[in-house]
Amino acid sequence: MGCSVFIVTGGAGFIGSNVVKRLNQRGITDILVVDNLSHSEKFRNLADLTIRDFMDKREFRARLDAGSFDLRTEAILHNGACSDTMETDGRYMLENNFGDSKAILSHALKHRIPFVYASSAATYGASRKFSVVPANERPLNVYGWSKLLFDQHVRPLLPHIESTVVGLRYFNVYGPRERHKGRMMSVLHQLLRQLRETGACRLFEGTEGYGNGEQVRDFVYVDDIVDLNLFFAEGPVRKGIFNAGTGQARSFNAIAQTLIRQLGKGTIEYIPFPDVLKGKYQSFTQADVTTLREAGFTAAFTTLEDGILNTLAELED
Repeated sequence: MGCSVFIVTGGAGFIGSNVVKRLNQRGITDILVVDNLSHSEKFRNLADLTIRDFMDKREFRARLDAGSFDLRTEAILHNGACSDTMETDGRYMLENNFGDSKAILSHALKHRIPFVYASSAATYGASRKFSVVPANERPLNVYGWSKLLFDQHVRPLLPHIESTVVGLRYFNVYGPRERHKGRMMSVLHQLLRQLRETGACRLFEGTEGYGNGEQVRDFVYVDDIVDLNLFFAEGPVRKGIFNAGTGQARSFNAIAQTLIRQLGKGTIEYIPFPDVLKGKYQSFTQADVTTLREAGFTAAFTTLEDGILNTLAELED
């Protein structure tokens, strides 16, 4: 490859493939996608896109560790991770979300490559406050802790870094290109599948003081997440960890009601809250976007209703 490339890790996944799509829309095809296609159905997310090269994540890590990766790079958009919040193999989770991230960061710093990585709102866990400060970080599972661990690795480095290093704490991202994710699909896709298969959306009964289906989270449309990735990757040097959410929590009922309204049919059924999720479930999330706005990101976020309409339209294409 003669010219600089964008490296998108997790590029065959949900958010990564949407990043690749946006780059293509800008006329950029010099893209190296790094991913693990052990679950080969993810290839569908790249089949309609154009990239320069693909590299298995294990080869990528091995070349980084050996110091033999020398590709001229425009920016690294690091969205590769194990995102299964129910995964119990801590060793596997840390190798993916902590070990790989440290290796990529080290390479980016050495070559002063802009590095934007996916953190997670799961770092807040049991907290009811969502500003990016350690006092609010109380992860409920090893996934959230693995993401927090890398944030903690990054924080003391920031004052000494001369290139862009930005962590984005994704809240509940939804949109097209996530159907491969199985049980980890967004609530939107899970409810849409339920509606089409059974005619009903199944939501949890009330928990932690919330009514049936009234648990609320900050649902953010994937195009907005892509905007944030490229805003930080392509702008002046910026450093820090920022929330990637709309700042407005919405209920699960709101998603179900919007889907039913758009499809013109369906009902909502409330099911008992599962024992396996007790003590591990966030009934409320809402991003504090103060520092994000202070960093210069002024674009309006997509409303939940518009995001659902956009997603349904893309699924029909």
